[in-house]
Amino acid sequence: MLTIPTKVPENGFYYHYKHNPEGVINDYVYEVVGIGHHTEDDCRPEDTLMVVYRPIYESTVYTAGKLFDLWPLEIWMEDVTKDGKTFPRYQKITDPNTIQELKLIRDKMYNS
Repeated sequence: MLTIPTKVPENGFYYHYKHNPEGVINDYVYEVVGIGHHTEDDCRPEDTLMVVYRPIYESTVYTAGKLFDLWPLEIWMEDVTKDGKTFPRYQKITDPNTIQELKLIRDKMYNS
């Protein structure tokens, strides 16, 4: 039976923890478009709930036909530790100007 998660990312743009704020605005940026679940009973438990997203920078997924990526929800939502500091693996982007610029990049990339 599917357990409905209590913690999921909102749709929108996110920086991966590897994002370089001194680099280009869309470095390691992803757009979450939803959450999906595996419909087969025999899938691995960690693959039952997946974040559906796409890169907002050129990547294999983008150049291979503009596919969406899937990432296990549990991993998406977890914290990581780097250089002795712990923080979310993905951080939601909330600045309206940055979001507007990322929408323009996304629309150009994906012909939206």
